[in-house]
Amino acid sequence: MAETATQQSEIDQRTVRRAVIASAMGNATEWYDYGVFTSGAIATAIGTVFFPGEGNAVLKSLALVAIGFVVRPFGGAFFGPLGDKIGRQKVLAITILLMSGCTFLVGCLPTYAGGYAIGIGAPILVLLLRLIQGFSTGGEYGGAATFIAEYAPTRRRGFFGSFLEFGTLSGYVLGNIVVLAVTLSFTSEQVSSWAWRIPFFVALPLGLVGLYLRTKLEDTPEFRRLEKAGEKAEKAPLRETLTRNWRMILNLIGIVLLLNIADYMLLTTMPTYFTDTLKINDNTSTVIIICVELVQMALIAPLGALSDRIGRKPLLLTAAIGYIVLSYPSIKLMQSGSTALLVVGFGIVALLLVLMLAVIGSTFPAMFPTRVRYGSFAIGYNVSTSLFGGTCGVIVTALIHGTGNEDWPAFYLMIAAAIALVPIMRIPETARVPMARIEVQSAPADGLRTA
Repeated sequence: MAETATQQSEIDQRTVRRAVIASAMGNATEWYDYGVFTSGAIATAIGTVFFPGEGNAVLKSLALVAIGFVVRPFGGAFFGPLGDKIGRQKVLAITILLMSGCTFLVGCLPTYAGGYAIGIGAPILVLLLRLIQGFSTGGEYGGAATFIAEYAPTRRRGFFGSFLEFGTLSGYVLGNIVVLAVTLSFTSEQVSSWAWRIPFFVALPLGLVGLYLRTKLEDTPEFRRLEKAGEKAEKAPLRETLTRNWRMILNLIGIVLLLNIADYMLLTTMPTYFTDTLKINDNTSTVIIICVELVQMALIAPLGALSDRIGRKPLLLTAAIGYIVLSYPSIKLMQSGSTALLVVGFGIVALLLVLMLAVIGSTFPAMFPTRVRYGSFAIGYNVSTSLFGGTCGVIVTALIHGTGNEDWPAFYLMIAAAIALVPIMRIPETARVPMARIEVQSAPADGLRTA
């Protein structure tokens, strides 16, 4: 009997690990795309080959990334409630295929001018692909986080949930490594002419591996429990999601505001800030970012496990207060002209970010009940990401160029952190609360109670 129980436990652990890997692959695919699109050499090439005329090619590329965020809330409103109706696994299979396919197709597109060109059709096609990818990405993150949280044991939800953002960092690092390999292997003329396509081709096999892993898993135990009890929504519960959970969705939007401004600041804005503003070599900038992110990857799982013991809120509060106090000194270190001090300044901001990344995969899904978890998370997360995360690079770069003040990355982070402190303090601690016991109503002051 004991042997059977042990075998069952081992099977469960293997299933949890497979669910974690399958979920994290989608995040890795999404952030691989950002890593490629926002790297100095590729961003310059994209802005040049698809958009005619004079002007900052990097800013054009960042604007293209930002445009994809316009449709993310619509993707969240479509895929999220759909995932609450038909299941998480089915929707996640669709989103990862669309995301990776769109990134791959960017590498296949003809350009505006040159031998393989279609003129005005080129920017139209690349814009269309970014819109489709943004729409599908709107349904990815909320579903992936929900998938892990509903599979993970209650007392280890922080540890397992941290691997979702491990996927973010690994995808971004992989994107930077591939770009670095391309820029070191080819001349700048070759990169601008055709070698810029190579990193985009890598997205397809990443997506296919993730698709295979996801199709081999059952839906989450929580969703199957709800389905068996006859409590699953018969229609996509968009109205229920918004009317009964709006308070907690607003709290989520406020926390994600800081998370994504910090995330996109470090991972999509800083590469061009280093090269355009601080005049650091492309390859040197990429190596610094990769090294700092490898440290983040080493810390994220232990911090997730720590949150299982002390709670999620202490880490979130430390990050928010840290950004208010340390953002300005950090940016001054980066501007010092010393590579060593630049690494220290960048490392401080990155360490504060990893405190948040380690716990959001376990915090956000536990803010909503199973019946509307996917939709509530996806809508709140993507509204905030669209408004504040995806626009971060364009706004900060434009502010620097428009005012001549190079301190805007710090000011932007400080403002976001001050705003996020309020919802962080309002949400309850759910570190040891089973997912099945989460019930959300709009009536209570904090918007959440546990059954």
